[in-house]
Amino acid sequence: MTPYRKRLCPLTKRLAEDMKIRNMADRTIDAYTYHAAKFADFIKKPLDRVTPEDVRSFQLYLIETRKLAYSSFNQAVCALRFLYTHSIRVPWPVTMVPFGKRPKTLPVVLGRQEVDELLRCTKNLKQRTFITTLYATGMRFSEAANLRIEDIDSKRMQIHITHGKGAKQRQVPLSPRLLKELREYWIQYKPPSLLFPGKKPGSTFTPKMVYAESDYKELCEYLDREYGIGYEDWYAESAVESAMKSPPEPLLSSCTLRDCVRAPTL
Repeated sequence: MTPYRKRLCPLTKRLAEDMKIRNMADRTIDAYTYHAAKFADFIKKPLDRVTPEDVRSFQLYLIETRKLAYSSFNQAVCALRFLYTHSIRVPWPVTMVPFGKRPKTLPVVLGRQEVDELLRCTKNLKQRTFITTLYATGMRFSEAANLRIEDIDSKRMQIHITHGKGAKQRQVPLSPRLLKELREYWIQYKPPSLLFPGKKPGSTFTPKMVYAESDYKELCEYLDREYGIGYEDWYAESAVESAMKSPPEPLLSSCTLRDCVRAPTL
């Protein structure tokens, strides 16, 4: 998804400004402006003259023609609701725009041997440590990518997450095994500030950057072959994160299985 700053138009600019006023994340602004622009291209009429039928037609187009997953469909709904609540006022109630019911599926739970095989798919220490951090803590890709050296508290055995979703901070348990691997990684790479820096100074890992590494491609192929998680799924929300919603015990000796399905707020 192209960052909103690279596709500025009057609609994108106004919507982005209204979202900035409410301190919403850049990735959310990217997503909302993207869906709003797609809606404008679809209806081909002034946005202040839109009717509920126009929105309904667009929703059917997303489902029947574009065949979006309901997570993406609901993201588009959120974008339209925000647009017609804060940026453009309309005479009809915005709550008329319905959300789609998301299917409830069980997470993929990997066994101990499967976890070890997955982590061994990459020989690169930096990539393997990054994947292990995701798995052992249950944090999101962006949260791990923004970790700094000072966020690792080995005395309290905690990791301080400062770039959580919605700009929320929280702490998650740090297991002894993960701490050992992080120390081995630091001895070899000695990152100056960011724990997992990108190729350019001050930049962070991105799914596209990580996938571009040859060893990581092998990991994605393994996930696709063994668990049916393709690259497009992983690129949308990190297949590693998707496959690891319920981590088993080996990496989590300092916390319970329930705690790490999604790391708790302390």
